[in-house]
Amino acid sequence: MTRPSARNAAPTPVALAFALAAVLAQISYPLVSGGTKDAVTFCVVALLAAACITHAASARGVGWATAMVVVTAGIGLTAEIIGTRTGMPFGCYAYAQDRIGPSIAHVPVVVPFAWTAGLYPVWCAARVVTGRLHAPALPRIALTTVGVVGWDLYLDPQMVADGQWAWCSTFAALPGLPGIPWTNYVGWLLVATLMACAMELLGRVGRSRIRGVSYVVPWGLFLWTWLGSSLAHAVFLPNLGWSALYGLVAMGVVGVPFLLALTARRRGLVRVDTTRTLDRPVH
Repeated sequence: MTRPSARNAAPTPVALAFALAAVLAQISYPLVSGGTKDAVTFCVVALLAAACITHAASARGVGWATAMVVVTAGIGLTAEIIGTRTGMPFGCYAYAQDRIGPSIAHVPVVVPFAWTAGLYPVWCAARVVTGRLHAPALPRIALTTVGVVGWDLYLDPQMVADGQWAWCSTFAALPGLPGIPWTNYVGWLLVATLMACAMELLGRVGRSRIRGVSYVVPWGLFLWTWLGSSLAHAVFLPNLGWSALYGLVAMGVVGVPFLLALTARRRGLVRVDTTRTLDRPVH
């Protein structure tokens, strides 16, 4: 059976609609305040997660997408509950209650789905960089982990500034990111590595089910998060300039080779198409 080519890849209209709605919600974030900003925050996470889940279901099947949610949101919820109760592995912190929806064990229900929304686009981008099927697992795991930590270098400063959670840790903060201990990023490294390893296993299980579906949604969300968040933090959100720089550099570890890989892939497609136009038809 012939695999569908990139040009014949089927669109994912539901995932695309969720992604576009999430982008519009993010654009509105600096323009609102109070309870409206809380509602926008909830909607952004929910819409991004919905875009990732529906895309995964279209690309690999509902069962695979369900397993992906368990790997990301499930591990994320477990880490958050342990973290808020014990301070491990992130450091001492607590979530604001009754702002972005109901909570489980003092962790807002929507928060675990932020792990899904953050990890899936990074993982998809890392697979482009390393090669989807044949590259060794370790580089892909490392890239996914660094990319997810880079995403948190945007997320944590923004949400702490908005009061969605607060830190009670006595450990020092990174330069330019006051109020967030360096242990937070060590915890993210550990949890993101665990998720990346689980996603690597899941990706191998799901190989035979890969369908001819466009990856424009997760790729676009990755680029939007990487570049759009840096612009927003540098220009539209006050006192987040250092967050803009940290996130841009850390996510750029995945983003720069990702763009180079996409460029090389497009050039390869153009060369193949050009060659085919010169071939004589075969009867």
